Amino acid sequence: MGADHTRPAPSTPPRVRRILVATVVPLLLATLVTAVALWPRDTRTAEAGSELPRYHGTVTKVVTAPCPPSPELADGLATDLGPCGEVTVRVEQGPEAGRTVSTPIPAGPGAPDITVDDEIILVELTDPADPTTSMYTIAEHQRGKPLLWLVALFAAAIVAFGRWRGLAALAGLAASFAVLLTFVLPGISAGQSPLLVAVVGAALIMFVVLYLTHGVTAQTSVAVLGTLGSLILTGLLGSLATAATRLTGYGSEEAITLSIFQTNVDLHGLLLAGIIIGSLGVLDDVTVTQAATVTELANANPGLSRRQLYRSATRVGRAHIASTVNTIVLAYAGASLPVLLLLTADSRPVSQILTSEFLAQEIVRSAVATLGLIAAVPLTTGLAAIVTTAGRTAGGTAGRTAGGTAGRTAGGTAGRTAGDESGGSTAPAPRPRTARVEVLEALGTARSGPVASAGDRRTGGAQNTEDPW
Repeated sequence: MGADHTRPAPSTPPRVRRILVATVVPLLLATLVTAVALWPRDTRTAEAGSELPRYHGTVTKVVTAPCPPSPELADGLATDLGPCGEVTVRVEQGPEAGRTVSTPIPAGPGAPDITVDDEIILVELTDPADPTTSMYTIAEHQRGKPLLWLVALFAAAIVAFGRWRGLAALAGLAASFAVLLTFVLPGISAGQSPLLVAVVGAALIMFVVLYLTHGVTAQTSVAVLGTLGSLILTGLLGSLATAATRLTGYGSEEAITLSIFQTNVDLHGLLLAGIIIGSLGVLDDVTVTQAATVTELANANPGLSRRQLYRSATRVGRAHIASTVNTIVLAYAGASLPVLLLLTADSRPVSQILTSEFLAQEIVRSAVATLGLIAAVPLTTGLAAIVTTAGRTAGGTAGRTAGGTAGRTAGGTAGRTAGDESGGSTAPAPRPRTARVEVLEALGTARSGPVASAGDRRTGGAQNTEDPW
């Protein structure tokens, strides 16, 4: 009979648990101590009065009118003034709540399209020469309600499908944003090393999310160790790659704007921090999958050796990495699609475009993140194979191997021996059997007798004539 897949997974031996605790706990404590030392205490806040007052309002009337003649530019082209007219808005916040005001129809690139009953945001503009005189202009639409409904649908779908595990995933997501908003971003704004803050912040997120979502188990601890090792390797590779390509971090308009308003931020380090944070989400997916794969393979076939577990789980990891690489590249390309479209209209040669600061840093992001993912597969798989097989004693392994081997080879050995004796010749020494050879032999060899049904194989009935692989 084959192995019983319905039995619960064996618990991790105490010695293995002690080794994992002795490894993971110091790393967790070191992460917490470093986070406390780096925690931002002197964060900058926006100066009072620097932001224009913004109030909610509802459009009650839209009146369009012909636009005045547009002035001509130096090259003879006329500027497009856009829609002209007046919008009547009922103010719902601020000192003039309930009052109806008039404002011009928004015009220009990116201006919102206004219709009656639209919920919009008004900005109050004050005349510098006469502070008592002010006027309103429409900034954008209110997006609070649609976003709330979308987030509610997102959370409901996760909980409905994942149940308690989905609820834990939502809690982990909230913890991730809490670490980003209270530690990573304020720490970088305060002038701390972006790379160090990103590594510590990613480690905090990793510990909280993995243990909260997947439970405090040996399998999760293996995924934690694999993720942490891959994060450190990704940071080292990112430092080497950005130094070799001489990237400065000024490859985007946002980075240049940030350098103007916050001169103490290291943009080169910020580029490395973005690589670390961006890689974390995919890294924990790969490491958890590899640790779970090794555990399931060991439970399905306890007779597999450490090397067999590693090789089998690595084949799963290769398939996972093959699809994840495309995911990383497309994610970076999608986030930068407007700039990529702008670069396609560039008249420079392709080689110059690809080696420009912006595209070079996107290539480095994708390459470094992919190298970190590839390293995560053998690292996590090897750790999982060691932990899974560490609790096997010599006697237990011998007993399982003897019982399984006797059941699997009794019929096959008897058939081969009878054939050898009737032929009067000695069988040649069999060649080493690999997974590919076994599969090809199983597919190419005709079985004698009827093939047992799935129910017979599960119950071990007498009608089961199918030899287990």
